[in-house]
Amino acid sequence: MTTAGRVRGTDEHGIAVFRGIPFAKSPFGSLRMAAPAPADPWDGTRDATGFGPRPPQQAVAPGMPAWSSAGGLDCLTVNVWSPDPGGSGLPVMVWIYGGAYLTGSSDLPEFDGRTLAGEGVVVVSFNYRIGMEGFGQIDGAPPNRGLLDQVAALRWVQENIAAFGGDPGNVTIFGESAGAGSVACLLTMPSAAGLFRRAIAQSVPGLFLTPERAARVTAAVVERLGGAAPTESAPEELLAAGSAVAAEDFTAFPGRWGRLAFASVPFMPVVDGEILPSPPWPALAGGAARDVDLIVGFTRDEFDLFLSMDPRPEAELPARLDAALAALAPPGADAAYRAALPGASARRLYGTLMSDWLFRMPSALLADAHRGRTFAYELAWSPTPLGACHGLDVPLTFGTLDTPLAAMLTGGVPEAEALSRQFRTAWTRFAATGDPGWPGHEPEKAVTHVFDVRSSDVADPEASSRALWSAAGIAVID
Repeated sequence: MTTAGRVRGTDEHGIAVFRGIPFAKSPFGSLRMAAPAPADPWDGTRDATGFGPRPPQQAVAPGMPAWSSAGGLDCLTVNVWSPDPGGSGLPVMVWIYGGAYLTGSSDLPEFDGRTLAGEGVVVVSFNYRIGMEGFGQIDGAPPNRGLLDQVAALRWVQENIAAFGGDPGNVTIFGESAGAGSVACLLTMPSAAGLFRRAIAQSVPGLFLTPERAARVTAAVVERLGGAAPTESAPEELLAAGSAVAAEDFTAFPGRWGRLAFASVPFMPVVDGEILPSPPWPALAGGAARDVDLIVGFTRDEFDLFLSMDPRPEAELPARLDAALAALAPPGADAAYRAALPGASARRLYGTLMSDWLFRMPSALLADAHRGRTFAYELAWSPTPLGACHGLDVPLTFGTLDTPLAAMLTGGVPEAEALSRQFRTAWTRFAATGDPGWPGHEPEKAVTHVFDVRSSDVADPEASSRALWSAAGIAVID
């Protein structure tokens, strides 16, 4: 029984699974671009055996079917996997998906919570608005609507998870990529205070916008719409316009868009001063979330996945490296990277710089900034030519090693199960006790748990990059 009505799920190999439970009303019609509103109650027993519709989003890859409103617009739904729905007091882990704030949904097979729930935790996932619907800066609409959706889902957890065997006083939020960026935001948002006890941030992106820069993105989208207001445009039209800005405007006018052009991401959290009062780093350094236990880390070769998909000629890499150093890196970066990687190719230097700018150093500096109990990690396991690339940790976290994406990232090697066991054991132990099983992080020593076939605790494994970026910090894109 939930606060809105009764639901019936399924038993899947001893795990009770409930899918597609509304936690908010459909954010369309009169609620388009509005803050999430509580779900309407229902009579009788609601079938909770199928996922809810995906939020509007760009196609993940060329050739994939485009999102369509024909699939439904009631996209703000939550899913629960419980090993003991009749029990009580189980730790709760709430997953927040990534996807560059442009794509993603809780129904992806990589996010199936059954194996993780089998470790003795209640696993929750949910949908939130992305792209222009969730993060576009629109006059008259609240900013950061995707983050507000996340807060609404966490409130649903507080009000309902005991009915599924979970402990609302022992909630851990965890997410990867844009999901980790969301975790970083939730740590510092006043509206999220008290909704969780612990947090895990896997590959935090350092991508945040000022309201003024976000408004310029909106203006470019409106121009693509022929002047039509976003709230009056069909979701499909809005998706096409946002995609065109990222794919065409950023490429054609990189000088106009600066660091946004390097990110190729038009929408992201906006430091609006109210919903998100500050970027996470200074807020945490000032004591925000000091009562929340935190794991934060990254993969060693974050950007190699994106390099592998880049169609541009290899011969362009030296010029791209020079441009990235000028636009993104702290002073002295060229010499620092070449000293740390003697004889490295332009490809390796560019990949390391982009890994640091996008994910590695935002994550490392988040660990440094947090004033509460903190644990740092790095995934160094390199099973394929992609290395320890972005996203490799996701199937390891969930134990979903039989999906096509997992096979591509892990190569299907036998060691994958052992690495997955390491992640699942550490993550669920942390959710239960606040201790993942390795020493805590202190900025002076930066002891980091390095996940590999033979894992170890290493002092400051990325010392040269941390020294370079610590002085500069993570700057909001303005």
